[in-house]
Amino acid sequence: MRSAVSGVDGKTPEILCRVLPHGRGLALPSYATERSVGMDLAAAVDGEITIAPGGTGLVPTGIIVAVPSGFEAQIRPRSGLALEHGLIIPNSPGTVDPDYRGEVKVILLNTGHRPFTVSRGMRIAQMVIAPACQASLRVVEELPATGRGKGGFGHTGT
Repeated sequence: MRSAVSGVDGKTPEILCRVLPHGRGLALPSYATERSVGMDLAAAVDGEITIAPGGTGLVPTGIIVAVPSGFEAQIRPRSGLALEHGLIIPNSPGTVDPDYRGEVKVILLNTGHRPFTVSRGMRIAQMVIAPACQASLRVVEELPATGRGKGGFGHTGT
């Protein structure tokens, strides 16, 4: 068995994936093109889930992943679903931590004006594997100065 940290080429992290019974027969998360960074996630629903306008739905993917330490799996919306149907992920990006061993599920929010129906196998989100580290905080009396200072939202113009 290969390590969960180093992939087949020695550079790419390998993500161990367990397919749950309700996820069998669906495509595994995969990259749509050679240079894609997000793997498409499919809906592992029996039948359909309809999300009313303004409503949310929790959609199972039928997989459990083992993300290596030093990485996270980010769950992000699909741009086509957002543009065409107003379907977004309200906690975007959602994070799958390295120590989480539950099913990957996607919270979908319908900001559109019509009900949206999720059917089995529909590509509902993307999963991006990204480096992530833990940091430590040190309390100080003053922080180093910057050119921006306290400038907040809209401070740098349009």
